[in-house]
Amino acid sequence: MFYHLILPLQEHFSPLNVFRYITLRGAGALVTSLCICFLLGPFLIRQLQKRGLTQFIRGDGPERHLAKKGTPTAGGVMIVLSVFISVLLWGNLANVYVWITLAALVAYGLLGFADDIQKVARKSSKGLSARFKIALQLTIALAIGVLLITFCEEPGVTSLQFPLIKHTVANLGWAYLIVVAIVLVATTNAVNLTDGLDGLAIGVSSMTILTLGALAYVAGHRILADYLHTMFIRGSGEVSVVCLGLFGAGLGFLWWNTFPAQVFMGDTGSMAIGGTIGAVALLCKQEFLLPILGGVFVIEAVSVIVQVAGFKTTGKRAFLMAPFHHHLELKGWHEAKVVARMLIISFIFSLIAVVVVKVK
Repeated sequence: MFYHLILPLQEHFSPLNVFRYITLRGAGALVTSLCICFLLGPFLIRQLQKRGLTQFIRGDGPERHLAKKGTPTAGGVMIVLSVFISVLLWGNLANVYVWITLAALVAYGLLGFADDIQKVARKSSKGLSARFKIALQLTIALAIGVLLITFCEEPGVTSLQFPLIKHTVANLGWAYLIVVAIVLVATTNAVNLTDGLDGLAIGVSSMTILTLGALAYVAGHRILADYLHTMFIRGSGEVSVVCLGLFGAGLGFLWWNTFPAQVFMGDTGSMAIGGTIGAVALLCKQEFLLPILGGVFVIEAVSVIVQVAGFKTTGKRAFLMAPFHHHLELKGWHEAKVVARMLIISFIFSLIAVVVVKVK
């Protein structure tokens, strides 16, 4: 909104030309979403508590988690609202990539909210059925893929680039919908599985989205894209405004979610964040880099797959409990230590991802 209202005035007052720069507007989105979370937090926490949207704790989990029963959940509403408002204020609303990213944020957020509501109604840790949830995740992913292919005129949007290999792309055309579905469904579920400790999912997600924001900026900047031998996608740099808005919302939400948490993001937040991370990775052509960048998410998701597959085939469990963060807790690690070390590991994965991009 500021971009469209203020920028035309630069003809009369040249310093207003700074609103043309993505970096300035990204910083504005960051601060705006951060402030919204700070201000909205206490009110939203009271409303969630008042309406009975509180967390159900599994009886077979770590014993210390029983104390978290009754903590408000679905706090991801705070994240979605703050990002959406900040991007409306600071983003270039004529950019189709911005709207596709916001569509992923809102659509997956609504799906997560429905899942949170169902859990409260059932008074259980299980909400929507797994098959139904996956079906809806796939539907949203395919819809986003169709929007991407239909409205984005850049030929590179349906192409893949491979890490460590220069100038190697594969243009898939409409078959790119398969990649979109895999990336979005995998990312939303991986972030959801990581959301099990106070501050863990939001901390790791914030680290990931900040790095993706930088990569999106590079993808939309011809000189930087040529220097790093990455695919240039005209206009994709504007997505970094969304990324910085989400990073600011993550910091603001972490204020209320840090141990001991006053509110949980619930599936509302984890699916919204996962969908946004996946969408940004698709838009800046880092589909193959995403598993490295989101290494913590991969560890958590793989631990669940190994646990389930191992138990079904051998009757034995590979971990004391899955996802992996619960295994560490049952090994005697304090929750705060698990979160802190996972954040360090996430930072290392981000550095590795940046190095992979640089050495291509």
